[in-house]
Amino acid sequence: MGLFSFFKKTDKVGTDSAIDSKELGQTADQAGNANTVETKLSFHPDWHVPQEQKYIFNFLANELQPLKINQLSLAAINIEVDPRTKAWNVKAFVRSSLNQAIQLGEIELLLLDKEDKQIASKSFNFAELGKIPAKSARPWVFTFEKSTVAADEVPEEGWKIAFNLISLRGHQLDLDETWKKQLPEDQQEALKNIVKDLPKLGKNEVNFTGLQAKVHDDKSLVTSIFIRNGNNKAINIEQLPLEIVDANGQLVAKGSFRLDPALSVQPNSTKPWTFIFPEDLVSKEEFDLSRWSARVTQQQK
Repeated sequence: MGLFSFFKKTDKVGTDSAIDSKELGQTADQAGNANTVETKLSFHPDWHVPQEQKYIFNFLANELQPLKINQLSLAAINIEVDPRTKAWNVKAFVRSSLNQAIQLGEIELLLLDKEDKQIASKSFNFAELGKIPAKSARPWVFTFEKSTVAADEVPEEGWKIAFNLISLRGHQLDLDETWKKQLPEDQQEALKNIVKDLPKLGKNEVNFTGLQAKVHDDKSLVTSIFIRNGNNKAINIEQLPLEIVDANGQLVAKGSFRLDPALSVQPNSTKPWTFIFPEDLVSKEEFDLSRWSARVTQQQK
């Protein structure tokens, strides 16, 4: 498979990044009284490993520390930079302490430096690794193309390759405490279902989607808007220049909202928020709110 040349006698096992198997949707099956599990070396069934490479793999596998029961882990080994493409070839063990074999799918992985700062991210199809046997450690090379790497140099010792738990849990509703207090459980559940059915966000995309708009008796326009954050980090909004457009593309309202304290939207989450346009910011013409959209405009200087 051309992968064996990556693993060398000088390699050493580094930091282990372990998560509970439930995070990946795997059923825990605790048996016995053991608190830790030793993982045994496992090769992909299509690999025909030369004897000298088996020695290297066994040496590396013997350096692995025991896992807690029902964990999945990525144990860092080394990073080699392709001199031609500048891609990072990240060597690691994919480990499982479950009592049964598992088959994984698409998962985003992160590279973190010794201070847990993200330096690379990419989604991988773990089906290519084959079925991971119970209580095993399977060596693999994860290639991060140059475009997926945000660092100029390979990190020092202490770096990690880790599962992106934020992406694993799926996009969620980020409901502010004030909304939780005001909305009954059934309405909160309805919001969760709406968020679940919205189109998938692109990576690092921030999107504003209209939820509800009404003209009040005082002729102000009250809008509830989904602020959708596709980033792996929270975003904080302090100033929001916003305009509302109706079903016919007509500008209905336009204003700038200062948020103090800043409105925080958690990673990979959608937060509903209400913005009220007073009468003087609302169009005097008739408009159609049967369909409408919210747009963020350029902040005027």
